[in-house]
Amino acid sequence: MTGGLKVYYVSWRTFVMQNSFPILFPSLPIIRTILIRERITTVHGHQAFFNLCHKALVHSRTMGYRVVFTDHSLYGFSDAGSIHMNKVLQFTLANVSEAICVSHTSNENTMLRSGLPPEKVFVITNVVDTAMFKPAVVQPSHSEIVIVVISRLVYRKGANLLVEVIPDVCRLHPNVRFIVGGDGPKRVWLEMREKHSLQDRVEMLGVVPHAQVRSVLISGHIFLNRFSFLIFSSF
Repeated sequence: MTGGLKVYYVSWRTFVMQNSFPILFPSLPIIRTILIRERITTVHGHQAFFNLCHKALVHSRTMGYRVVFTDHSLYGFSDAGSIHMNKVLQFTLANVSEAICVSHTSNENTMLRSGLPPEKVFVITNVVDTAMFKPAVVQPSHSEIVIVVISRLVYRKGANLLVEVIPDVCRLHPNVRFIVGGDGPKRVWLEMREKHSLQDRVEMLGVVPHAQVRSVLISGHIFLNRFSFLIFSSF
């Protein structure tokens, strides 16, 4: 790819959420081959629920490489999935060189879940490409309030809460319309629109290509991010 970036496609069969089957040792030969062939010096893994990341970090650390882990999300401590993954995280990050979190809240969450010492965890916040994401030249009409949602429509992103909130907001504020971009379990969204007759007030775009994200964002007045439901109080 451009910029000197090389991408390897590992043809392991996926079985859930684009993850390969969570087996550790059979992945060692191919990971070892790539690390040696490319003369890798640092291995950087992303996403707590991406098992290829954990495999690469464990094998790389065993081979003596410097490894870095970046956590992008917040996870709980009480549900079965989080309890299981927190234990895996403690095992995987036991000898990690450094860890990076995208916010100070994520920093605290990761340290509690993984048991990493504070001196190994750093915060590098998410940034915005200001050359691409510029404010709209022409502001949208104020005859209605358009709320834009662009996210993976999954439980962890708060999609289930949004499905419950949208009908109440539309009932209380007749001039509100939603534009929802992203993919995920669609049945509950379709049922919500049908049940409350919101087909003309909830527009579902499906997957939005990265190059078109800005045009969707500037079409609304409010961008609703996950868990940011207090924003409705501004109406």
